[in-house]
Amino acid sequence: MDNYTLALAGNPNSGKTTMFNALTGAIQFVGNWPGVTVEKKEGKYKKDKNIRIMDLPGIYSLSPYSQEEVVAREYLVGERPDAIINIVDATNLERNLYLTTQLLEVGIPVVIALNMMDLVKKNGDVIHTDVLSKILRCPVVETSALKEDNIDQVVQAAVNAAKKGDAPACVPFDKQTEGWLAQIQEQLPADVPQAQKRYLSIKLFEKDTKIPYGNAETARIIEEAEAALDDDTESHITSVRYDYITGIINKVRKKQHGKESMSDRIDRIVTNRWLGLPIFALVMFVVYYISVTTVGSWVTDWTNDVFVGEWIQAPVEAFLTNVGCADWLTGLICEGIIGGVGAMLGFMPQMFILFFFLAILEDCGYMARIAFVMDRVFRKFGLSGKSFIPMLIGTGCGLPGIMAARTIENEKDRRLTIMTVTFMPCGAKLPLIACIAGALFGNSGLVAFSAYVLGVVSVIVTGVMLKKTKLFAGDVTPFVMELPAYHLPTVKNVWHSIWDRLKAFAKRAVTVYMLAAILVWFLSSFGWTNGAFGMVDDLEQSICYYIGNSIAWIFTPCGFDKWQAVIASILGLAAKEEVVGVLGQFAAMSDALDVVESGGSLAPIAALLGNSSLVGYSFLAFNLLCAPCFAAINTIRVEMQNGKLAAFAIAYQCVFAYAVSLLIYQFGSLFTGGGFTVGTVAAILILAFILFMLFRPGYKPANDKKSVADATK
Repeated sequence: MDNYTLALAGNPNSGKTTMFNALTGAIQFVGNWPGVTVEKKEGKYKKDKNIRIMDLPGIYSLSPYSQEEVVAREYLVGERPDAIINIVDATNLERNLYLTTQLLEVGIPVVIALNMMDLVKKNGDVIHTDVLSKILRCPVVETSALKEDNIDQVVQAAVNAAKKGDAPACVPFDKQTEGWLAQIQEQLPADVPQAQKRYLSIKLFEKDTKIPYGNAETARIIEEAEAALDDDTESHITSVRYDYITGIINKVRKKQHGKESMSDRIDRIVTNRWLGLPIFALVMFVVYYISVTTVGSWVTDWTNDVFVGEWIQAPVEAFLTNVGCADWLTGLICEGIIGGVGAMLGFMPQMFILFFFLAILEDCGYMARIAFVMDRVFRKFGLSGKSFIPMLIGTGCGLPGIMAARTIENEKDRRLTIMTVTFMPCGAKLPLIACIAGALFGNSGLVAFSAYVLGVVSVIVTGVMLKKTKLFAGDVTPFVMELPAYHLPTVKNVWHSIWDRLKAFAKRAVTVYMLAAILVWFLSSFGWTNGAFGMVDDLEQSICYYIGNSIAWIFTPCGFDKWQAVIASILGLAAKEEVVGVLGQFAAMSDALDVVESGGSLAPIAALLGNSSLVGYSFLAFNLLCAPCFAAINTIRVEMQNGKLAAFAIAYQCVFAYAVSLLIYQFGSLFTGGGFTVGTVAAILILAFILFMLFRPGYKPANDKKSVADATK
């Protein structure tokens, strides 16, 4: 049987990823495209392993304005798949067909999957797919990737098109433009395949610098064309494309006039200029109230106290003691491994509930609206709305959030976004938030909600300050995004979203976290007694004590100067969840903290933070905002593509986190009757500096001839 490679291409939010998942099932492979860091997905068609499906990055055009567009174009032109399946959002034909007109010119058979047709029909609209197919000279199949309607027919149509090798129709330009394109084609080398000549000639006509075949004669033809058109050639081609698309839509689509769709009616409320942000705040508060304060807290308490403590840790310890196991091995297994890893795995039920709600909000289309709403907020502070998308993704995990910044074309905006993505609490920080809320705030949902508010405010403050410096100054990147129609979330998509996040967490729990837990146990259980090195019964003789105590003074202005809290913060760089694991181990080992008659299982941890809600929140703020885990730090280094900038980003995160923590503790102490101290003076100076940076005039390049010339290049 013949082998075929089919490429999926389409706009973001057109249903391309849903289609890919439906076609390939679990037979998927994820990596990076050669030479770049854009994610590469490929898979085998689940009904025929001889058919390979390539999922190209979501793009709006084949122009090289972003790394995703470059990757997609180089694959289509260089690798030449057997056919292209173009996923088109049927509810937004105008925007989606622009990419279609470019794909038709590449010289590869194209099949159009007219997706979300169920929503089109629900709105009472009609699209004549037979007419569209006839105009474009390629198969058009009505689909719903979400419901998996007709997806197999799409693959079959693509295979048939690949067998025939028929070239689809191309945009018919005016006679004069066709003449210029013909002249440019004559300049192409003889070894260029005939199927690619029209595409390459159009790209050269658009002055695409990524095409290597330009020469002096090509430049002369373009100059002649621009003089005759009195317009830029790229703008001319774009205008003709949209005129062509408008003509097609007038022939193939019949809209139900006067009928407002359900999505439009909902959007009038949730994206309202005044109501959008309060509604988002209310939604997220409810999500975290259920996940952290009520249901999530009940399940997590049971998991920690009963499942891990009574059903696993206590029986294992009793068994090892009865068989005469060595004290150090019993301590390693029960306190190090089970105690450390169990303290984090105990929060998985809470994380499951949170991820469940987030998956529903993502799948139904609401999260895309939040990006639209936040664009208005971000723009007022000189930031791009595109930055909110990586931050939204970063609430699940910082790594994909950092990598999602690739979609931002402006290099300075992209690097600024990479620096601030991890200010948003990710899933790894949820156990820490829940731990502090449970230990010192009575499981208040406001703590979790405030953690995300703190993240957003930190992003805005950092963005405003750094945007006014020479390093990051520049125009804001335009925000363009399709808003998908609302739909009921599917069990399959929601489960996949939850499973991917929990699986990543659990995988790290038995690798990174276990190693970190063993390290903490070793540093806490061994030290020097009477001049000899070995196991110690007193924590104040352990290695951890000497290390933590020697640097604890640094955090005295922030309130948490106990060595246990300092060590937990440092080891949190291995994985943010490890902060909870370390605190849990220290609390369980400390004899002075064992006898706590009230406050539940988190009372020993509260004691490590002085039983002070102010100290606890200062500790929480520092660990939420400081440098992320080592994996995320490495991702920042790779994505920055500049070692010095990456080092600056990490240093800035640590200094900013320390400053925020200090401000919280010092002003909190002042307002609660703590008195005026040297720390208060430091807090006032830091606040004054931040305010100066926020309100000072921004950096502007000198308005000389050189800068003007550079700007016009």
